[in-house]
Amino acid sequence: MQRLNWKKHPFRLLFYLELILLGIAFLAVFSRLQIPREYLPPPHLLRPHRFNQPLIIFTPGILVSLGILALMGLRLPFGSRFIQGLHTSVGLGLSWLIILWGGRGERVFPALLLVVAIRACLMFPWSGRIVVGIFTYISFILMQMMSVMQIQPFGVSLGKRLPRVLRRISPDLAQQFLIYWKLNAAVMFGLVLIFVMLLVGTLLAQKQSREKLAVANQRLREYALLIENQATLQERNRIAREIHDSVGHSLTAQSIQLENVAMQINVNLEQAKQHLDKARQLGKEALQNVRNSVATLRKNPLQGKSLTDALINLIQDFERTTGTKVVSEIYLQSSLPDEISTALYRVVQEALTNVSKHGYAEWVKLDVKERITHISLLLEDNGQGFDPNENTTGFGLRGMRERVETFGGLFQLNSQPDQGCKIQIEIPLSVQHDPSFTG
Repeated sequence: MQRLNWKKHPFRLLFYLELILLGIAFLAVFSRLQIPREYLPPPHLLRPHRFNQPLIIFTPGILVSLGILALMGLRLPFGSRFIQGLHTSVGLGLSWLIILWGGRGERVFPALLLVVAIRACLMFPWSGRIVVGIFTYISFILMQMMSVMQIQPFGVSLGKRLPRVLRRISPDLAQQFLIYWKLNAAVMFGLVLIFVMLLVGTLLAQKQSREKLAVANQRLREYALLIENQATLQERNRIAREIHDSVGHSLTAQSIQLENVAMQINVNLEQAKQHLDKARQLGKEALQNVRNSVATLRKNPLQGKSLTDALINLIQDFERTTGTKVVSEIYLQSSLPDEISTALYRVVQEALTNVSKHGYAEWVKLDVKERITHISLLLEDNGQGFDPNENTTGFGLRGMRERVETFGGLFQLNSQPDQGCKIQIEIPLSVQHDPSFTG
């Protein structure tokens, strides 16, 4: 069961319009109040009056009905269809009482029915609005029929008399004119009722659109904050990958050179000095990489070179540092986007670093080829390998996978202990890149 909720009138302008309509009804009903003859004082006690009908009978009831109808607009029920229907029925009943007690239905009733219809449009969906609209229109037609047939439940005529000019024509012709007049009034009221319902429906639709837009804006602000936090986290991961791939590679190579110095210092002093000079140079490169990472977080490691040239230089440096032979085949015809070139370079750099640190391989094979729809990369070695299921904490492997997957690519790693390692990568050429994973 829905919870009943009384709310203020949602549209101040419409509420003022309702008050204006009730004011029009008030002026119309009290401009000439018809009183049953049996309630009138003896003729000799009445002062001559051009209406010959003083306002003394039913006035309190009319005023109370109008007051209640006006106060009902201050709070409208929402949530309970039964209470909403009861609210509308009471408004319709009060409208009938006002015209039955005061008459002047053709002037008073339309304004009262429009007030009821406006409130129904605010409370009900379109199905309920149509039902209330039909009932209000039937009420108006019923009032018109009672006026034509001179039905007076309280002795008060619902319609006004015919103009003096029409009283001189034949009764049949006057009756036809009266019916024609009532028919035109019914058509006009129907058109006004439809216009008012459409107008209120448009206002409600605009209000609901504004409320939905406000909710959407709030959600957008929340999503923006969430994306900002997520972008911050992703940028931190990117910086971590950048430092790991650049500085980590240089420090690993330096560590290898220092180990060579330790092995050669007592055997071949000249060779040990060469390794020491190389270690010193790698230390400078690592320091420079740290400075570059601090100075610009989006530094391009290719530094204006093509991916082919950058990979060749990386392979030559790897061979000089480790002594491991690299068999490479790089086939790239077109110029790749900087983001894809950087990602592929970092992946190869990290893979070679892993080989130098853990693989103890005798040879490494690298194939980079440009296909019609994608770039394929294969890197394989004959090192000692490892179990991928047990190596779940390495940041390097996770960083490689993240770099590839951010371009919608495929990353596959196959390795077993004493069986080497094989990495296969495919990156589509036409992808929507996530800018938070650049570098």
